[in-house]
Amino acid sequence: MHLLVFDSGIGGLGVVREIRRLQPKARITYLADNVFFPYGEKADAPLLAHILVLLGDAIQRFTPDAVVIACNTASTIALPALRAAFTTPFIGCVPPIKPAAAASKTRHLGVLATAATVRRAYLQGLINEFAPGCTIHSLGTPTLAELAEQKFRGASVDVAAAIAPLFSRPGAEAIDAIALGCTHYTFLLPEFQALYPGITWCDPALPVARRTLALTSHFTPPPGPAPETAWFTAPPTQRAILQTRLREFGFASLACL
Repeated sequence: MHLLVFDSGIGGLGVVREIRRLQPKARITYLADNVFFPYGEKADAPLLAHILVLLGDAIQRFTPDAVVIACNTASTIALPALRAAFTTPFIGCVPPIKPAAAASKTRHLGVLATAATVRRAYLQGLINEFAPGCTIHSLGTPTLAELAEQKFRGASVDVAAAIAPLFSRPGAEAIDAIALGCTHYTFLLPEFQALYPGITWCDPALPVARRTLALTSHFTPPPGPAPETAWFTAPPTQRAILQTRLREFGFASLACL
């Protein structure tokens, strides 16, 4: 199958890594909308309009069998409109509330996400469905996605100040499982685990990859290997470093739309 994996930056590469691990024959085109990064700080209406145009053009250009919206913010705002507008299948990404609730013994869950994801009713719907009776401690922060971008390019980062507000709230000392509600945070897991080793951190990358492959297993694999490209909507910062890192995820080249 040919998958288009989409995110506002490098966050969706965690999903790419899991897809390749589970299905090495999958052909993947990556699209990072760094022009509009960070999504979590954008107003809903212009962001939705932008995503519809961008993905409409991408579907026409790359003709994927399916599109993976490897971004929680984009999924919570745009999936219904995308499915209504295009016949191409879409797989979304949501905060992993269900596995966090299953892992928790204290019934106190943390949710780390962008401000946009935290404020949307979609998150509350997941909580109502999968974590009834749990106390939820949510933090929407613009800082962590940027730190993930920096770390991906080789910088040392300190996440302590960014997540400290989550643990300063009444009852938060009982948190024993945290759902990561942004795919960028996959790349900060070592930092999170070092700071709070007694907590179960639930990463969305593997569940999204499994869901993607379950829904696309009927597509025929491409006949042979083909060079794969990671596309950006604008020239990215530290391009040479980024290009080297992208090769680790199976992308032979980096290009701009």
